[in-house]
Amino acid sequence: MKNALSLSLIIALVASSSLAEQKIPSKQTKITSNALRVIINEANVLGAILIYDLSQDIYYSNNFEWSAMGQLPASTFKIPNTIIGLETGVIKDETTVFEWDGTSKRFKSWEQDMVLQDAFHNSCVPCYRQVARQIGTKQMNAHLRELGFGKMDVSDSSLDMFWLMGESTISPFEQLHFLVNFYNKALPISDRTHAIVKNMMVMEQTATHQISGKTGWSVNGDINNGWFVGYLVKDGNAYFFASNIEPSASFDIRNFSFIRTQITYDALRALDML
Repeated sequence: MKNALSLSLIIALVASSSLAEQKIPSKQTKITSNALRVIINEANVLGAILIYDLSQDIYYSNNFEWSAMGQLPASTFKIPNTIIGLETGVIKDETTVFEWDGTSKRFKSWEQDMVLQDAFHNSCVPCYRQVARQIGTKQMNAHLRELGFGKMDVSDSSLDMFWLMGESTISPFEQLHFLVNFYNKALPISDRTHAIVKNMMVMEQTATHQISGKTGWSVNGDINNGWFVGYLVKDGNAYFFASNIEPSASFDIRNFSFIRTQITYDALRALDML
């Protein structure tokens, strides 16, 4: 009887677990790609390109160990931050305007009034720090548990910077898990929020394919870490990607922004997906 009760309790706890506690099933096919290794090596960076073919249920990577390592999410957090902002009403809709306060910013592109989509694509940190402060610590933590976006460390003192510094982490595998749930409309969010964020994430639209995603760049001490996450939709299938890289000792840091996206495009082409 005791064992039966214990089993029932375990089942109940598992059933009520948040998306954050769900893991990528270990039995899925994982293929280590030499082509992706070559792309990383020739780019003169360290890190991993992780790609998931939804219809075939197959992962490809040059480095599955790196793909399981947690990193600061940097501006990839603008995806869940936008979702939470919309769900809480802090962000009204895509017409919401972020007003420039007139002071100088890190980038000239931030020194202007911006609607939501421009703030997202320009990676306007001051805009999204404002969103986080208005959401508040309690609501931010509650929504993050439901969304399952890595392991975010949110407190009153870190509320408007936890994605750029501190102990927050998300791995490439966790990025893909979140994006697949988003794409499949499996996140606990409204259809309205999903539609707004989905449209906002589009980076490239052609007659043959669509690419949606977000880049990110964090600096922790002397370590630069860069992201490009998203998905490619082509011929009725979706291919999800999460590239996470750091520059090698001889890398020219001026090329870091470009390389994050370029190696991902190269990888999709190498796997005949793009």
